[in-house]
Amino acid sequence: MKLYYELADWWPVFSDPQDYRREAAHIKRVLRKSTKPAPHTVLELGSGGGSSAFHLKAHFAMTLVDLSPRMLSVSRKLNPECEHIKGDIRTLRLGRTFDVVFVHDAICHMTTEPDLRAVMQTAYEHCSPGGVALFVPDFVRETFVAGTDQGGTDSPSRRLRFLQWVFDPDPADTTYLVDFAILLRNQQGEAHVVHDRHLQGLFPRAQWLHLLREVGFNAVVVKDDEVRDLFLGRRRLQSPNGAKRKNAS
Repeated sequence: MKLYYELADWWPVFSDPQDYRREAAHIKRVLRKSTKPAPHTVLELGSGGGSSAFHLKAHFAMTLVDLSPRMLSVSRKLNPECEHIKGDIRTLRLGRTFDVVFVHDAICHMTTEPDLRAVMQTAYEHCSPGGVALFVPDFVRETFVAGTDQGGTDSPSRRLRFLQWVFDPDPADTTYLVDFAILLRNQQGEAHVVHDRHLQGLFPRAQWLHLLREVGFNAVVVKDDEVRDLFLGRRRLQSPNGAKRKNAS
């Protein structure tokens, strides 16, 4: 996907961190109410350019993981206070746990049930007993709406505008398409267009809840201001097979 690699330097004007303020405020409220005492440490899987962390880092100690080194570089400039780690969120094992594991829309790139479950397993392995994992997909099957959107902004050296087209060519499978037409203008005023296609995962609400419970979370659906389904899973004090973990109280 071009946005996360060759176009990563354009990310701050593609996705302005200020655009995340309202959503991050909602996520902060959900997380602060999710545990007692309120959580302190947060592992974000698939942190991208760090736009969510930009707002959350004032409230939590953030550790950020992403597969793209170029996106991590963007995030380090925005969030120098945060720990950054390169890793695949399906297989990552850090050997430590956190009060919260947070997965924003990076979860949308899981297009098969095994991949979706693998990320949930990663979240489980890094979540303290009694801690929580929060997943924020753009859509579940029941809430999917095809359509278009646009955005972009300017910086002193770069200008970008994009059209986003969300489309599901086969409602019977577990994927949908997001096509981006991106217009890039450099400091000299020269412009060119890039097409970037993202294949994303789309699963029924019941499948999400089943997989989370199978991995070892007590899971519920939390609605946000946009009426999206957010999945909040509390890690059980016992492992899925019923054997109590050594570090559980």
